[in-house]
Amino acid sequence: MANSFKLKTDTGVGTTLTTVYTVPGSTTTIIIGCLLANIHASAQVKANVQIVTAATSGENGDDVYLIKNVPIPHGSSLEIVEGKIVMQAGDIIKVESDTAASVDVALSVLEQT
Repeated sequence: MANSFKLKTDTGVGTTLTTVYTVPGSTTTIIIGCLLANIHASAQVKANVQIVTAATSGENGDDVYLIKNVPIPHGSSLEIVEGKIVMQAGDIIKVESDTAASVDVALSVLEQT
């Protein structure tokens, strides 16, 4: 089994759920970190991070929020993963803000193929 550490990023995430990362086929991914930064010029923003599970993933295949409407003060960042989260092929991480083009995302993962 091959292991590969990767960094996935997105800049200026806004008011729609935006795909930051999709687990490739025949891969198990472990999320080891997820940092959100408020890049808005002057205001606090609220952020959401959601896992959208593939139909064949997990026991229930539910789409779940890791955070929902969590405030990030102007000029600040928020680390949202304090443990490890295991994702299967086809699972997706999506991020959204309540303000246009206001959140940068850095997602650290370990892909196992």
